[in-house]
Amino acid sequence: MLTLIGKAALLSWFFALTVVTSANPNSEVVWNVTTDKKLIAITFDDGPNPVYTPQILDLLNEYQAKATFFVLGKRVQMYPSIAIREVNEGHEIANHTFDHHYLKNVSPEKLIEEIRQTQEIIFDITEQMPHVFRPPGGFYNDALLQLTGEDQLTVVMWSWYQDTKDWKKPGVDQIVNTVLSNVHNGDIILFHDLQGDCSQTVAALQQILPELKGQGYQFVTVTDLIARTKK
Repeated sequence: MLTLIGKAALLSWFFALTVVTSANPNSEVVWNVTTDKKLIAITFDDGPNPVYTPQILDLLNEYQAKATFFVLGKRVQMYPSIAIREVNEGHEIANHTFDHHYLKNVSPEKLIEEIRQTQEIIFDITEQMPHVFRPPGGFYNDALLQLTGEDQLTVVMWSWYQDTKDWKKPGVDQIVNTVLSNVHNGDIILFHDLQGDCSQTVAALQQILPELKGQGYQFVTVTDLIARTKK
């Protein structure tokens, strides 16, 4: 079972980085939850995007869906009104570092500085303090987990089979099929509202949201999903 990084990358960084899957019951990182309720968490990385995040928010509102936005600190500074709208409309705003540096390129100490900087930015702008963090690229190690734990941040990834790879622009049908073909209770789905063209993501959501709602799924934030985990 592979995570977002490929086999070659796994071999290269195996001894330096810990990347686990949802199959690991001892993981300190949340990939999905076990629940008998039809709950799903939709997440968006790398935003806000001034053009497409508002369109995503409109769609979420149309289908009474709540989502978690893993934002970059620098983009919250650029588009504060969008971050405020996310919070005001009941979505969860979460930490994705300030500048999207991968752990393989910087030290855990450098990354935690970015995380703390982003916490301050988000709080100053939205008056909300994030409780969850997602490492860029899915890279983390024990040192980073210790530091985020000290800051009382829960590290949240995504269900390994629910990586839409929408940032690659694989086509609307491919994005839709990734989500709908293997959906489960407790899934955490990965989308992006990154800089640039996110039109495929928006078009895919126009199909995904009504379909899953029709199947009886409720869209909740990551923190809500974790809180409602079946013990």
